[in-house]
Parts: sequence; structure tokens; C-alpha cells
Amino acid sequence: MTRADALARACAEAMWRDDQASRALGMEILAVAPGEARLAMTIRAEMVNGHGTCHGGFIFLLADSAFAFACNSENEKALAQHCAITFLRPARRGERLEAEAVKRSDAGRSGIYDITVRTSDGTVIAEFRGQSRRIGERFFPEEATDATP
Repeated sequence: MTRADALARACAEAMWRDDQASRALGMEILAVAPGEARLAMTIRAEMVNGHGTCHGGFIFLLADSAFAFACNSENEKALAQHCAITFLRPARRGERLEAEAVKRSDAGRSGIYDITVRTSDGTVIAEFRGQSRRIGERFFPEEATDATP
């Protein structure tokens, strides 16, 4: 594991401790690396809407959480500035969804990330684009990042 990968993991662990929303929905972090994250969630009964499909807000939340872990993976705290999602296929109760976030560009304090939400068989459910804004704070002091595993 590289130093950058270890720092990304440490940032994710610091965020995860206080992320009540993602944990309450049963999400799990599958992978995190600089500018990237992959999270998963299984659709539960209380996430299904009147059409018998997963409410889009839960799919958005999974994508948004993957976005959050990706844009906070390089020891600079960031918040969502703008997000948009396109739903391509419904998800159903019992399906396990994975959201994979990848940084596409970085300019000044802003970043752009693409997040793809898929079922466990690889079927694309939604595409999400998030724009982040770094807020000038770090998870760890700069001098500590040299010692972070």
C-alpha cells in the first residue's frame, strides 16, 4: 500500500466514524484510494417506494456518499457544491448496489467526480456527477501526513 493509499484510508476512517447517515443505511466502504471510492448498499424494504422500486433518493444518497469519500481522500476536507444524477434503470428490494466514484478534474479548490451506480451483476442503475469545493481544512496536520501509515 502506498503512502497516498494509506492516507486516503485514514481520511475515510476519520469520516466514517461520524457518518451516521451512510452507516444507518447499511452502506459499507469497499475501497478507497486518492480521488476514488467504492461503496455498497443492499436495498431494504423501507427503501422501496409505491412502484415497488428503490426510491431514487436512496440511490442518490449512495452515489453522494461515494462522492464524499472520494473527494475527501487526499487530506483536504471538501463539500458538495453541485450534484446531478441520471437514473437509467430501477433497483429493487434485495439488490446490492455499488457506487464507484472517480475524480475527473481538479482546479483550484474545486473538483469534478463521476460516480456510476451498478447492481452486483454490473448493470448500470444511475450516473451521478458531483462538483466538490475544498473548505481549507485538513483531517490531519500536514506534518502528520508524513507519519500517517
